[in-house]
Parts: sequence; structure tokens; C-alpha cells
Amino acid sequence: MPTKRTVPPPPDGDAFGNRLARLRKAAGFSQRDLAKEINISQRMIAYYEIQTTHPPTHLLPVFAKVLGVSADQLLGMEKVKEVKGRDSRLRRRIEEIEKLPAAQRKQIAQYLDTFLRAWKNLEGKS
Repeated sequence: MPTKRTVPPPPDGDAFGNRLARLRKAAGFSQRDLAKEINISQRMIAYYEIQTTHPPTHLLPVFAKVLGVSADQLLGMEKVKEVKGRDSRLRRRIEEIEKLPAAQRKQIAQYLDTFLRAWKNLEGKS
């Protein structure tokens, strides 16, 4: 009977689920948003983050792409360079806006210009 092999934890001692949760939050995703992006249930994201120490190998490339890291970084084999001040939710929204027809993009740009002018005026009065 073959013996069960266990894979040692990564050198930093960080479990896959903890790393996944940290990278998800850093990328600006809720569990629900990440699940929707990957096309799995939110319960599975919660399971991967809390209940399992075994990464879902079939989803590693998908997680890595969506979270903007390499599979090695996701697995803890390489350090992840933390980028502070990056709002991935905003970036994703901008990418969606870029896909809209020109007329809708122009309307959104006008709205943003109006909002930014009003904000600058309020900041100037403070």
C-alpha cells in the first residue's frame, strides 16, 4: 500500500488559504466578487481560504491571473511585491468603461469631470 505523502508548507509558514485571502483583499476583491470573476461559488472561495491547505490546482492559473500575481507567488514560493495605494476595483471599473461605446464613455468622462471640479472646489474651501 502506498504511503501518503505530504507536501511541506512553504518556507514562510503561510498557508495557502491565508495567502489567497490576503492577495484577494490586496487586489480589492470581496469573496463574492472573486467568485463571480472566476465563475465559482462564494462558498468555494471561503472554503479555499479557511478550510483547506490544499490549493485547487485546476484554478491556480485563474486565481493568479485575476489577482495579478504569478502561480509561484500564490503558492508562496516567491515573495509578492506589495503595491500600496492601488485600487483594483477602480481599475476594473475603468477597464469596463473602456469597453463601452464612445458616446457612453464621453458621458462618463463628463460626469467625472463635473465631480472632480466640485471636489476640488470643496477642497479649496477647506
